[in-house]
Amino acid sequence: MYSIEVKNLSFKYKNMKENILNHVNFQVKAGETVAIIGQSGCGKSTLCNCLCGLIPKVYAGELSGDVFIYGENIKNLSHAEIVRRIGIIFQNPATQLFSPTIEDELAFGPENLCIDREEIDFRMKKILKAINMEEYRYDNPNNLSGGQQQLIAIASVLMLKPSILICDEIMSWIDKEGKEIIKNLLLKLKDEGKTIILVDHEVENIQLADRIIHLGEK
Repeated sequence: MYSIEVKNLSFKYKNMKENILNHVNFQVKAGETVAIIGQSGCGKSTLCNCLCGLIPKVYAGELSGDVFIYGENIKNLSHAEIVRRIGIIFQNPATQLFSPTIEDELAFGPENLCIDREEIDFRMKKILKAINMEEYRYDNPNNLSGGQQQLIAIASVLMLKPSILICDEIMSWIDKEGKEIIKNLLLKLKDEGKTIILVDHEVENIQLADRIIHLGEK
C-alpha cells in the first residue's frame, strides 16, 4: 500500500479558463522522500493543496480524479483525520504563526483535537529539544529569525504526529544557515520513517530526496 496515490488528478480554479493540473498520476511509498519540481506556475502548490485536502475544501474550483492516503480516498476523510495523517508547511512561516508564544502555537492544534494536556506537554518538550529551541518556549514567534520561525512552523505540524509531511518551498525565504538547520531536521524525520514531499525549484534544497517528479512535463 502506498502512503500517497494520485490518480488522474485535474484541477481548474474558479473563474480560470484552463486547468492548472492535468491528469496527474504518481505514487509515493511509505517512508519515501519525493521532490516535486517544475517551472513557476506549473501547479506545484496547487498539487500540495490537493494532497492535504485544502482543495476543494478551502479553495474552490473544478476537481476530478482522486487522492488516496494509505488506500483511503481523501474525499472520505474528515479534517481531523487528514491533519493527523498529513501536515503541510508553507514557504512563508509568518502565514502559519499567529499565537503570542511558541508554547501556545504548538499547543493549538492538539488542543483542538482534544489531546490530553500531559501528552501535549510531552510532545512539546520532545519537539523543542529536537530543534534545539527549548529556551524559546515562552517567546513570541515574531521575535525569531526566519529560519527559527520555519522550525516552529514545522514543529507545530509535527505536534499532531502526521506520518506524511508536505514542504511547499519552505526554504525559499530562509538564509543559508537556516536552510542547513531545516535540512538536518528533515533528515532526522526521514530516518524516523516519515513520508516527505519536497516542493522546490532549487536543486541544492532537494538533495535528500529519493527521487524527483517533474510536474508539467509530458
